[in-house]
Amino acid sequence: MYNTSTCIATVVVLIISFAHAGAARDQIRIVGSSTVYPFSTTVAERFGKRTHFKVPIVESTGSGGGMKLFCSGVGVEYPDITNASRRIKRREMNTCIRNGITDVVEIKIGYDGIVFAHAKTAPPMQMTRTQIFLALAKQIPKDNKLVDNPYRCWQDIDPGLLATRIKILGPPPTSGTRDALVELVMDVGCKGFPEFLTLSAKNIQRFHAACQMFRTDGAFIEAGENDNLIVQKLIANPKAFGILGFSSLAQNTDKLQAMVIDSQAPTSYNISDGHYPVARPLYFYVKKAHVGIIPGLKEYVAEFTSEQAWSQDGYLVNKGLIPLPDTERNAMREGTLSNLSFSGWPGPDGLALLPNRLRE
Repeated sequence: MYNTSTCIATVVVLIISFAHAGAARDQIRIVGSSTVYPFSTTVAERFGKRTHFKVPIVESTGSGGGMKLFCSGVGVEYPDITNASRRIKRREMNTCIRNGITDVVEIKIGYDGIVFAHAKTAPPMQMTRTQIFLALAKQIPKDNKLVDNPYRCWQDIDPGLLATRIKILGPPPTSGTRDALVELVMDVGCKGFPEFLTLSAKNIQRFHAACQMFRTDGAFIEAGENDNLIVQKLIANPKAFGILGFSSLAQNTDKLQAMVIDSQAPTSYNISDGHYPVARPLYFYVKKAHVGIIPGLKEYVAEFTSEQAWSQDGYLVNKGLIPLPDTERNAMREGTLSNLSFSGWPGPDGLALLPNRLRE
């Protein structure tokens, strides 16, 4: 339960925010993940055609950039929804709370795999996460110490790999794909080396910094949030690899192929059942204070969580979405639409907090 002072303060903030901005917007505004972007735009277009509401405005800002905009405040000048290719972080939720956003609805929409794609004209590639770490890391273990990454070609890492120079186009730090890449590849890969384990025992902060630092010598290139641009670059340079969401691969199977990682190919089946090692859930977050103020907000959520959209036979599957299992999907839809309630629980100060498994 919220205490009285919190409720009054929230109401005052809402009144001032919406009054200051003038008349309420008549169009939903959505920001966030480039991975979720194609799903969100598809739902938005159908929503605009099937209802009397305007087509929502959807911007691809990256998960981190979306969270920053979303958590900036309550009122028509701030987004109503943010898409995310990873779960909201505790520090982001704390920012929301500081800015008067005390009730946020989390909606898990399905799964995605992070793929290392390259042109279909290039030779197929199989690697382990340890080998990928050695290709991406700024420093690697050598002679019982950490040194700047000396590997220039794939064969430098393993004689069985390609004799081409390492060139990987990847996401920037604001991307949820980058966060997931760090957690599922970099952190896992570095734990296989005694030098990193020794560093972990001595200084956990330095351990994380060393494991998660990407090289800056040109082998890894931050290519922005636009997966379509990366696809074009991979077609132009068959020797390069690009880090993409599975949905981008699914839309370009005539041009691209994916690396097999730890003996698992990134297929819908392998991602949904957990066999593919670089898979993550996808989300979007709704600002509950805007429900009833911004026309069509709850109806948009209803369209997105309808069986015709996100089920195994839904239209989003054609865009590359890997649906939730039936039981989880039904529970998510019913819980969301019944009251658009927050997925956390009240904290000691009366504010809604996310579960404690959130990363800092």
